[in-house]
Amino acid sequence: MTDIHEQIRRRQLRDNLLANYEGTIELRVERYLEITHNPIIPNHHFSQASAECISLYSDGYFLSAVMVTQAVVEGIRNFIVERNKIKPDENMDGRALVGLLAKNGIISQEIADAFDRVWNSFRNDVHHMNPKVAEIPFREIAKRNIQDLAAIECEVFEHEIRNGRIIPLNPKYWAVEANGTMPVFLRLEP
Repeated sequence: MTDIHEQIRRRQLRDNLLANYEGTIELRVERYLEITHNPIIPNHHFSQASAECISLYSDGYFLSAVMVTQAVVEGIRNFIVERNKIKPDENMDGRALVGLLAKNGIISQEIADAFDRVWNSFRNDVHHMNPKVAEIPFREIAKRNIQDLAAIECEVFEHEIRNGRIIPLNPKYWAVEANGTMPVFLRLEP
């Protein structure tokens, strides 16, 4: 008897999920087209999470998109610090660290501003689920954070494609092998 109930439950769940997906597909497409992203980035520990920001936004999970963009941007910041062998002061917060990167010409001021916007997008309120989260316009912030993340990735992982090959313009941020190959993360259209 339980087997039949499980089959019925499974079929109802499938039908409900399919109806929900079909009913929201146009909204998902519109949201996907609202944002830009880089189709090719190096395959690092934060690459999958970066790709998930796009899916979260297009699927309408704006609060989650905000949280993940914040985490990815912090991960990229730390990655830049590590690759440039910078030893920050223990008391240095994220904003000061980004300022140091810009001051030393490691990132542009425009990208430093993008890091700051993401950092200042209610980070503590969101990550600690403070009461203020009830008032935050998550869709707008998620969209802006994703645009800022794309700009950061575009500068940090800048590359050209020549004769079908990816040529990193900042090779220290790519895992280039001795033979010139490198692992990449492709984010092509779904």
